[in-house]
Amino acid sequence: MTSLFDLKGQVALVTGAASGLGLAIADALAQHGAQVVLADIDAAKCEGAAQELQARGLQASALPFDVSDQAQCEAAVDQVLARFGRLDTLVSNAGIEGPVGPMRTGSARDWNRVLGINLLAAVWLTSRAIPAMAKAGGGSVILVASIAALRGTKALGPYGVSKAGLVQLARSLAVEWGPDRVRVNAICPGLVKTPFAEQLIADAKFMEKRMAATPLRRPGLPEEIAGVAVMLAGRAGGFLTGQALVVDGGTVISDGS
Repeated sequence: MTSLFDLKGQVALVTGAASGLGLAIADALAQHGAQVVLADIDAAKCEGAAQELQARGLQASALPFDVSDQAQCEAAVDQVLARFGRLDTLVSNAGIEGPVGPMRTGSARDWNRVLGINLLAAVWLTSRAIPAMAKAGGGSVILVASIAALRGTKALGPYGVSKAGLVQLARSLAVEWGPDRVRVNAICPGLVKTPFAEQLIADAKFMEKRMAATPLRRPGLPEEIAGVAVMLAGRAGGFLTGQALVVDGGTVISDGS
């Protein structure tokens, strides 16, 4: 019997893969045998990241595109299917923080941008990818959300709303496509050491408060989120669907003591 985490023969598309969580996830999937297509709006960084994986003997290629553009999302999925003949795992990870401040201060442009990149991109990608997965006998979709989807915030309202939308999208798609053996789950990371969170981690006052409310008393590492993605992509996650997996060191369940 093959390993529960063996991804040999799989093809995976990972968005926001030029750095941070996306790169860590792409790296981990490739280490476990998948052919990984790295996608990012930054073409140079995307190509560079793919080349770094290739230099280590991993199967990786770059496919730069803008996830906020529906046509580009659909074309990207079509290109993966045309080149490899299959798409087993889709990781919708690309995201932005959006405006910081009270909910009412976000402009229409702010809201459209945050929802477009963080939520609607996942809608466009899954709408194109899942039918192909179903036709091929199944697949796994992983939506990278956040613990901001699970609790209120005074500063990142649009971001939290967009991530909560991903959690509900996972549930709805899981119900819709489960009979076709397509699993859809969300990962909700807490504070993780990535470029996305570097300003927060550099804020000593914030870190003191956050770590006091986190039972493991430390931020997460990108590879710890990537490990969950590997599980969801492989046989180890074969009976998981429609779930929001919280990977936050215990922040959400803590009373702060």
